[in-house]
Amino acid sequence: MLYAGGFFMPDTRMDAIYARQSVDRADSISIENQIAWCLAETHGMAHRIYSDRGFSGGNTNRPGFAAMMEDVQNGQIRRVIVYKLDRISRSLVDFVNITESLHRNDVAFVSATERFDTASPMGRAMLGICMIFAELERETIRKRVTDAYAARCRRGIYMGGRIPYGFRLRATVIDSIHTAMYEPMAEEAAQIREIYRLYAAGDDTMQSLAARLPERGLPHLRGGTWNSARISELLKNPIYVRADCRIRDHFIAMGTVVPEGTDRFTGTNGCYLYDSAGESVLVAAPHEGLVDSDLWLACRQKAIHAYGNRTVR
Repeated sequence: MLYAGGFFMPDTRMDAIYARQSVDRADSISIENQIAWCLAETHGMAHRIYSDRGFSGGNTNRPGFAAMMEDVQNGQIRRVIVYKLDRISRSLVDFVNITESLHRNDVAFVSATERFDTASPMGRAMLGICMIFAELERETIRKRVTDAYAARCRRGIYMGGRIPYGFRLRATVIDSIHTAMYEPMAEEAAQIREIYRLYAAGDDTMQSLAARLPERGLPHLRGGTWNSARISELLKNPIYVRADCRIRDHFIAMGTVVPEGTDRFTGTNGCYLYDSAGESVLVAAPHEGLVDSDLWLACRQKAIHAYGNRTVR
């Protein structure tokens, strides 16, 4: 019964069943099975089913969920029933906002498998405690994955991504792990060395150099067009430098984390520069660099000076 205008009136609102499945996996309960669990909680009362397939619980930008919340706002829903709490959201902040919205609209929240019903104060309290632990578990998993990624990067293991100009991939084994490493492609590598030489020796900006490369018999060999952005990417990427201790010192001075000692910077190999938990980290890579540190640093200093004078982007 609903209390309105001094009178108790029949509650004609319906139950909402919400189901979400991130991916189709053998160990992931299907939307159909989630709905079957939730139907038992309706006890034959009127209900409407909302679902989202292939959507993460990390955010609320889901069409089925949005449609349900619109019906909540329009006063059509009396209870939201889910298979488990995390079907609504895996974010504690989002979940709190959602349950507050349900409460403002006098809508109860029911978990079919965890026996929570927010119609009672104890149910609401237990719900909050469970979501705190769910958020803690999610953050722990995220940190574990991030730490594992960083550890593999620091060992020089290839972590995927676009293959830079001048290189191709070849299979290798590092610390008993089958992975891949960059291998120079002769013609593209020769172009890169010439681009470094031309930029360091002349008065060209990156834009003017890009325009003149085809005239010098240096077309882009991967079907693209040279432009200032591509030149900038080549000239600032430490993947191309034969990194010695001066390269290590340069990046430390720029605020980059360099976890390896000087013995790893022998003037032969290139470097990986990656982001780890908001910090830039530089490590020695297993592949051979293409340009000496003197030339690489000269180009970087020219580019930094030019950018400061607003002549290079």
